Amino acid sequence: MVEPRIAVAVVTMGNRPAEVDALLESVAKQDLAPARIVVVGNGCRLPEFAARLSLPGEVTTLDVDENLGCPGGRNVALARLREFGDVDVVVELDDDGLLVDADVLRRVRDLYAADPRLGIVGFRIADQHGETQQRHVPRVGKSDPMRGGYVTGFLGGGHALRMDMLAETGDWPAHFFFAHEETDLAWRAVDAGWKILYAPELLLRHPKTSPARHAIYYRVNARNRVWLVRRRLPLPLVPVHLAVWTLLTLARIRSAAGLKAWFGGFVEGLRESAGERRPMRWRTVWRLTRLGRPPVI
Repeated sequence: MVEPRIAVAVVTMGNRPAEVDALLESVAKQDLAPARIVVVGNGCRLPEFAARLSLPGEVTTLDVDENLGCPGGRNVALARLREFGDVDVVVELDDDGLLVDADVLRRVRDLYAADPRLGIVGFRIADQHGETQQRHVPRVGKSDPMRGGYVTGFLGGGHALRMDMLAETGDWPAHFFFAHEETDLAWRAVDAGWKILYAPELLLRHPKTSPARHAIYYRVNARNRVWLVRRRLPLPLVPVHLAVWTLLTLARIRSAAGLKAWFGGFVEGLRESAGERRPMRWRTVWRLTRLGRPPVI
């Protein structure tokens, strides 16, 4: 059994210095030290973490002139890790998350070592009270957050990616900025024959939040959903997916301002380029459906 080399990547906008310090300290306490740690300053300048926190492994900080969004910032980290050429799996963590247990990286290594077709491992996200929000469970409907297994999606806040998989599927869709970038990558992974495992024993503590806390949430969420289906679904499923999703959205949005922003994003998604169109195969549609997440909802 070949043991993969693990890296940790964190993207921050510089507005959570205490949280980033706490996260990196939790990485330093892992019983398996990462081979590399990469921290990306998304439109900000970073302090010298390695000297101040005594972090293990090789620590690289990268300052980016502008905020590239979550997927764009992660791509910066992936590009640098690719240049090093000595990492097999990257663990990407939200900058306000925390690894509670000391064996997370070791468990990640063992999961990947045991299965060469394991592409993505999703962590369980829980708040300071130990509660996992239902939207953080990668299954449709009410589902036990402690039930692990193979799924069709994962959470951006805490996960691991195999570098060989990314070489085949491509990196994050940077122009999404945030929202639905995980689904875009997950669908590409499943279509290429890689497995996605939800491993609830891998815990990332994260403050309880609402995605609507971002002022641009409704617009970007609508735009990116349209881009997602234009990029990845077989053509006959595109109008079906958008019709079902529109009905669900109209039933959920409670404010006129939110509905207006959503409609503007929907139109933007239709008018603007979604990027490369690489629709999944019909057998992938069946596989997603069999795993409990049909791509029409």
